[in-house]
Amino acid sequence: MYLNEYKINGTINKDQNPCFTKSETYPFFQEELEGFKAHLISLVKNNKAATFYKFGDGDYRFLTRDGVGSAAPGRRALSKSYDQINHQAFLEGAKNCDYYTCEIYPENREMFYKVIDRKIDYPAEYGYGLVGNKWFFNTFKGKIGLIGADKKIELIKTLMEYPQYQQYLGLTHFNDYIKIPQKFACDNLEETERVVGEQLKNSNSDIFLLGIGHVKSGLLTTLKKYKKAVYLDVGSGIDAIAGIIEIGRPYFGDWVNFQTRKYNYNVLDFLNYQGHGKHVILD
Repeated sequence: MYLNEYKINGTINKDQNPCFTKSETYPFFQEELEGFKAHLISLVKNNKAATFYKFGDGDYRFLTRDGVGSAAPGRRALSKSYDQINHQAFLEGAKNCDYYTCEIYPENREMFYKVIDRKIDYPAEYGYGLVGNKWFFNTFKGKIGLIGADKKIELIKTLMEYPQYQQYLGLTHFNDYIKIPQKFACDNLEETERVVGEQLKNSNSDIFLLGIGHVKSGLLTTLKKYKKAVYLDVGSGIDAIAGIIEIGRPYFGDWVNFQTRKYNYNVLDFLNYQGHGKHVILD
């Protein structure tokens, strides 16, 4: 069982990483959680632009050109070899965001410092937990948008047509639904930026939650020039909002995956989703 000091109210964490059983892993977890929330509220209130990059082991693979998992050519991020894309643009972009989050796993933090010579500002678990307990939706209602893979964003838009799902999340709509290609968005970074930028120019959110895979390394730093807003990378949090999160992911142990018969789930590129946990099927 993980220690109480790593709990986030309104969530259950079924992550089995042993770091959650040790006080010394991250002794100021609770204090910094409150600081993180206050920081976001202040940024939005004062109409500030900021980018929050979430680092994970897959990002290490991508940035070091280690073709494993999601970083493997042909799998999700790119259809080409690393030699056929402008990989340097991703390396430079990953090092030029405003703030950085990373899981408190010691192994992930070690990877971070090998490729990004910056300070880790907050645990990435905060982003997961504040989706999981719906704090983001309650706090930024009427000001919040999403950026994610086109198929998942279309699914979320469909789910948001249901009053039952609106009630579960605690809001009637997201201000904006910004789409990127579900697969191979890294093949042509300039084109992906153009597609996203055109959508952002017509957006009206003050804060965006995003989960866009490895293209974030090259894309995230560019977004502020299209729309002044807070861009917060919550990774698999977008999968939770789409109703396709695996409950073993950090802080989604009691998340209810709402799904609809109106959508063809065969078009989705799932992230380790095994169908465990509670589901509600909407007609």
